[in-house]
Amino acid sequence: MPFPAQRFYRQVLKTLSAADIPFLVGGGYAIRELTGICRITKDLDIFVVSSDLSLALAALEEAGYKVELTYSHWLAKAHSGRNYADIIFNAGNGFCPVDRAWFDHATETIVLGVPVKLCPPEETIWQKAFVMEREHYDGADVAHLLRACGLNLDWQRLIDRFGANWRVLFGHLVLFGYIYPDHRKVIPSWVVTRLMENLQQEHLPGMPAPHVCWGTLLSRKQYQTDTEQWGYADPRLPPFGAMTPQQLADWAFDA
Repeated sequence: MPFPAQRFYRQVLKTLSAADIPFLVGGGYAIRELTGICRITKDLDIFVVSSDLSLALAALEEAGYKVELTYSHWLAKAHSGRNYADIIFNAGNGFCPVDRAWFDHATETIVLGVPVKLCPPEETIWQKAFVMEREHYDGADVAHLLRACGLNLDWQRLIDRFGANWRVLFGHLVLFGYIYPDHRKVIPSWVVTRLMENLQQEHLPGMPAPHVCWGTLLSRKQYQTDTEQWGYADPRLPPFGAMTPQQLADWAFDA
């Protein structure tokens, strides 16, 4: 990574810390701390609750950086020349908002010489589990996090995070057992039993199923045919999700 980028990232961390704005570090830096995997990162991922977003952007702008609200439902950016930091307050699908509980379970570390808090592994798994784009798939990150942190995860909290989207978690757990057969026991048996029971309940006779394509929570574009031509409801919109039609157009159909 070029030295100017590291200097910019460090200054972003120091600026937010000096302004007493609660934030967490995620992305490649969190993956390195949680799994030991080092990789070149093209940006810095900062996580804040939505109510603190304007304060964070104001502090960064006052520090001399160009800021923008890139997508009004989940992402802002701070720029310094070619370098940028992502300021994240939700997931692109709108279903994984940053809330105060993230901070309650965060761990402390040092990033670029600055004391910071990291996104908890449970929330990191939660957000990454939904990223299944044609050009970007975070399943390997999920598997690596499960391998490194599975024995110490708050599994009930992780299940609660997924809620009605428990199938997404279950799918990753099944794949994990395939990827790492000698690490299957890091997944508690009660977790597998609980999710298997959910699966069995869904297949009971007479259980109604809505005409909705939940694939749009996994990929912003790959299920356009389903919602535009085949009549499936898009769960990113009400009554399932909270995105507005304009936010959906800006995010899902952005070139």
